[in-house]
Amino acid sequence: MGMPNPDKLKKVEAEEYDTLVQQLKPKPAIFKNCVWAFTVGGLICVIAQLITNYLLVSGMSGTDASAFTSVIMIFLAAFFTGIGIYDELGKRAGAGSIVPITGFANAIVASAMEFKREGYIFGVGARIFTVAGPTLVFGFAVSVLIGLIKVFITS
Repeated sequence: MGMPNPDKLKKVEAEEYDTLVQQLKPKPAIFKNCVWAFTVGGLICVIAQLITNYLLVSGMSGTDASAFTSVIMIFLAAFFTGIGIYDELGKRAGAGSIVPITGFANAIVASAMEFKREGYIFGVGARIFTVAGPTLVFGFAVSVLIGLIKVFITS
């Protein structure tokens, strides 16, 4: 009687393990997650629209109201990330919390907050630009590219 092939035995064990994991793994509630994402993303957009409408009624131009709304929403997302609320919202809402402009602010601030133990100046302050830098460079490069495409198409 020969010894069993160790590679074949490992393969069989791995297949059995994968089968067991698939049976025990909880199934995601896709419909519930979609509803949460839609609701939270929509509420973030409704809040931004209410701010814009208030600024327009206050006499601000449409361009200025839009710019101020973006700044206010970014500030709110950064503030709520700093105190830990936005991350909790993100756990429940998923993509609904990361799609609007507030998701960008959350990503930047959350990454920088990991360096809080190094201090607010050399930790958070320095790291926020390290994280934002590549994103801004990519955004600027794409903006220039899109601008050039538009110039060539319209000329």
